[in-house]
Amino acid sequence: MKIIIAGAGEVGTYLAKMLSIESHEILVIDTDKECLNNLDSHLEVMTLHGSSASIEVLHDAEISKSDLFICVTPTEELNITSAILGRKLGAKKTIARIDSPGYLKASNKELFREMGIDSLIYPEQLAAKEVVGLLSQAGTTEVVNFSGGKLMLMVIKLDDNAPIINKTLTNTAKMNADLDYRAVAITRQGETIVPRGDDVFQIGDVAYVITTQAGVSQLMKFSGKQNIHIKNIMIVGGSRIGASTARVLQHKNNIKLIEIDRDKSFKLADELEKTMVIRGNGSEIDLLVEEGIKEMDAFIAVTGNSETNILSCLQAKKLGVKKTIAEVENIEYIRLAENIGIDSMINKKFIAASHIFGFTMNAQISSVKCLTGTDAEVIEITPNEGSAITKAPLKELNFPRMAIVGGVIRNKVGFIARGSTHIRSTDKVIVFTLPSIIPKVEKFFK
Repeated sequence: MKIIIAGAGEVGTYLAKMLSIESHEILVIDTDKECLNNLDSHLEVMTLHGSSASIEVLHDAEISKSDLFICVTPTEELNITSAILGRKLGAKKTIARIDSPGYLKASNKELFREMGIDSLIYPEQLAAKEVVGLLSQAGTTEVVNFSGGKLMLMVIKLDDNAPIINKTLTNTAKMNADLDYRAVAITRQGETIVPRGDDVFQIGDVAYVITTQAGVSQLMKFSGKQNIHIKNIMIVGGSRIGASTARVLQHKNNIKLIEIDRDKSFKLADELEKTMVIRGNGSEIDLLVEEGIKEMDAFIAVTGNSETNILSCLQAKKLGVKKTIAEVENIEYIRLAENIGIDSMINKKFIAASHIFGFTMNAQISSVKCLTGTDAEVIEITPNEGSAITKAPLKELNFPRMAIVGGVIRNKVGFIARGSTHIRSTDKVIVFTLPSIIPKVEKFFK
């Protein structure tokens, strides 16, 4: 595909990196020459200096030949204007990043479609949904639902109390012959491993596991985790993510939200009727103790500053909070945060990329999720009739080495894939894969 990205900031750069790995033709437009020079020196992408809202610049970019125009500059108005112009000038599909949640109302979304914008993306709201999902399965570091939860990918860090430590995948399978879960990947010291039967689980491994609803309790048992009941929650940071999270959770949970800015804290207090809003510095231990952090079940740090969020979560962990979630936008800090004991991390770049990647895939792929802490992705894909994946049981197929079929949804029922599983053309198949392998995976489903 020919993809044009407006905006060479963090989101645009991350998208350019991931999409270029998948052999797309990428052009990035920005007014900042330094950002473009950085892209030129590190990625195999083309760059163009100028405003994405300039008709002349869009003509220079050959917008009429583009399959997808992604507008992710820091300015909402520029993104909307650029996307509308891009579509009028011939782009097949357009996406605009926004900062106003009101635009996502059904009536407004239809209005934007009429103007030529195929999708609006609001990363902060998507991040808040991810936080809520993490709290519903508090023993995990990340959760991805497929087909309404018929299958789930759960990401779990293995501590020394996990019964599966020092056991191979084959040994683990023998511990329970009717497994309702399957490990599809392990990250260890920064390396992603697609495991086979003789691979051994080690302390500190982060395991990526496909499971059914029925298999969750079983999975928790073998990984040495407990699913914590969450009632009392403290949120540090009245950002869009913090406010959106409180808005969703305040009706069923006891929420305390700490915001350092005076005006913002008063505004939030008016908007969040069932949330206790406290003006103060959430990184000060005395304030946290005074506001009852020792009685909290979960602590969420979403100030917009990665360092502050990490340090706040570490303090909360030391004070006995069972579940900590930090917004970590600096990708280099993600592995550090994992290693020092923070339970879960959210990253708007990964979230935005997951949403946008779906537009770069063929029609069979219904969802894509970029995973925190690894370059890998998990996709939900439906085979074409007569495709290679349907010709024989999985164990008889020469499926790509760095990809693995984890589960299948058939007739609205999810189950774990095994070597004897024979995929049908009506199935939805969950595949864990490295980005560079996706073209090979797609061939099996075409």
